[in-house]
Amino acid sequence: MSIVTFPAAAPPSPTPPVRRFWFDETPPRTSHAAERRHRQTRLAGAFRLFARYGFDQGLAGHITARDPEWTDHFWVNPLGRHFSRIRVSDLLLVNGRGEIVAGKGPLNQAAFAIHAAIHEAHPQLVAAAHTHSLYGKAWSTLGRKLDPLTQDACSFYEDHALFDDFRGVVLDTGEGARIAEALGANKAVILKNHGILTAGPSVEAAAWWYIALDNACHAQLLAEAAGDPQPIPHDVATLTHAQVGRPGGALFSFESLYEGLVEAEPDLLD
Repeated sequence: MSIVTFPAAAPPSPTPPVRRFWFDETPPRTSHAAERRHRQTRLAGAFRLFARYGFDQGLAGHITARDPEWTDHFWVNPLGRHFSRIRVSDLLLVNGRGEIVAGKGPLNQAAFAIHAAIHEAHPQLVAAAHTHSLYGKAWSTLGRKLDPLTQDACSFYEDHALFDDFRGVVLDTGEGARIAEALGANKAVILKNHGILTAGPSVEAAAWWYIALDNACHAQLLAEAAGDPQPIPHDVATLTHAQVGRPGGALFSFESLYEGLVEAEPDLLD
């Protein structure tokens, strides 16, 4: 009987490097132009997503993206253009004096007053978002911060602030500066009797956190209407915040919506 021999098994390959789940590193772009185009497309997409979520009441609402080259300039939507129709070519480039450097259309004075102050006070931020969403407005009337009632709400645990000095429509940068100060190092601020605002190191993060914050407001309003909600304990809420509140997770959450949006509405890239 012949003996069949087999080649020696190959040694096991080295353990591959562990990929971090949170995707905190933003993919690098090759130039200012490439980064600008990326921010513009995500900004136009954010407006259309906000329209889908119903964050599009009247003339209220604005999202801004800092320009990567002229960092004291930001891109913003023109006043009167409905969120659902905004394209990249509709965006305005505005400098720190409120002058329109590129694009056509009127500038929302409240958008400039709020966002110019935020971008100046917080150079680490790329984008900020504010609209008059229904649940954000409703929660803002209570004059308090959100509780860590759910896993999703923990994204904002000890990471959002309250601005409790409403003085009417924000039309000057002094008022915007006070909002920027209230925001501090947080990802969001509740504007009492006004609504909510989020900010982040990317357009994707700021936009997704706005969607998530309005959802958290909605959830707590429902929970308190139904009974006596039980908050998550501090140590668990802190751990959960570290797990679900990171900008990389927000970026990928936004991108999962953006892909389908571009497929359905490719004109936003025009």
